[in-house]
Amino acid sequence: MTEPTDNSFDALLPAAMAAKAEQVGVAKANLPLRRLVPLGVLAGAFIALGANFATVVTAGGGSAPGVTRLLGGVVFSLGLILVVVSGAELFTGNTLIVIAYAGRRVTAVKLLRNWLVVFLSNFVGAAATAVLVAWSGQLSAGDGNVGVRARAIAETKGSLHFGEAVASAVLANCLVCLAVWMTLSARTLVDKIVVIVPPIAAFVAGGFEHSVANMYFFPVALFHGGSAPQSATAAPSPHVTWSHFLLDNLLPVTIGNVIGGALLVGLVYWFVYLRDVATVRP
Repeated sequence: MTEPTDNSFDALLPAAMAAKAEQVGVAKANLPLRRLVPLGVLAGAFIALGANFATVVTAGGGSAPGVTRLLGGVVFSLGLILVVVSGAELFTGNTLIVIAYAGRRVTAVKLLRNWLVVFLSNFVGAAATAVLVAWSGQLSAGDGNVGVRARAIAETKGSLHFGEAVASAVLANCLVCLAVWMTLSARTLVDKIVVIVPPIAAFVAGGFEHSVANMYFFPVALFHGGSAPQSATAAPSPHVTWSHFLLDNLLPVTIGNVIGGALLVGLVYWFVYLRDVATVRP
């Protein structure tokens, strides 16, 4: 018997969103490497483009700090919009694959394989975009204000203590994964874009930490001179080094992103809507 086709334009309700999230997680966990790697590289590049957009928009000041941060968050949304609409594999969003794992639809090996491959591929895409931005000369635009802003962003992130970085990353990926979660309810392209912007704007305006975005923010600052001041008036950036990036920022931020996305969003929604379904599976 053929199931009736759902032609409704109404948004999916949370229970249906949870079932859809589980199906999407199974598909993502089973992607072959020949698709997973390039899609991961693309996602890293897409997030980097959003991060670059935010850097340019917030360079030079000229507005109240809150307004500037809000504008930066709105334009940063470009990154996740490109990921979701164009199709790419983003590590932070893929923490939601834990829903399929909790439902015993994918194994721990497949879950961790996806996370590792996508994480590394995101790094390649984001860092490669940082190289292109540095080569393009854009960081010298606006009397060098874009480059100054890029280094200031990395310095702020690099100066966080380990615990601060973890907590900030938890908040960031709660918002990112809620944006991804809400796109599962969408029926149209416009729906997806509309639900992405507010959570992403909130996480950027709040100054929270996103591992893949930082894969762009730090390399682009390092390629622009790292900790050395670029002019007599520019402040030094002692925390813009590869060691501060990898050990003091990327490591705790990745831990926090997994906690925020997998535990506080993915497993919570699985427990509410899918736990009873999983208990009856063999």
